[in-house]
Amino acid sequence: MSRLSAALLLAGAMLLAATPFTGRAAAQSDNEVYNRIEELHGDAAGFDRPLRQLVLAMRSGDAETVAGLAEYPLTVKANGETYDVENADDFIENFDDLVTSETRRAVGHQQYQDLFVNSDGVMLANGAVWMGAVCDGNACEESHWAIIAINN
Repeated sequence: MSRLSAALLLAGAMLLAATPFTGRAAAQSDNEVYNRIEELHGDAAGFDRPLRQLVLAMRSGDAETVAGLAEYPLTVKANGETYDVENADDFIENFDDLVTSETRRAVGHQQYQDLFVNSDGVMLANGAVWMGAVCDGNACEESHWAIIAINN
């Protein structure tokens, strides 16, 4: 190996060692997440309030608020089973069985820039909860943001 090749190899290794590793793929900004929500679902501004309500409700274990943010029937995967929760009362009554403490903790610490957005909706806490823009009629001229799936 020539001196020049060795020097370039050493310089490259030093550069890599000096580069901080965050453990995340590519960091995204709040604006990038917002724009992706707007591009795929519209009403990115309307997503903010239900997201904040969900994060605070999960952090405090507020089953009523979480239930009020869900679209029914709601598919919940918990305890190795899949449940179709028919209404808010059923969700509230079974909250501790349907939403694990790990899911509550993870969603309760969700950061906006860490959201994942695709055509299915917005993923929180590595897939523990999905929110989507749900149409308010057949024409879908208006919609609202709701929890559309929970995966413990």
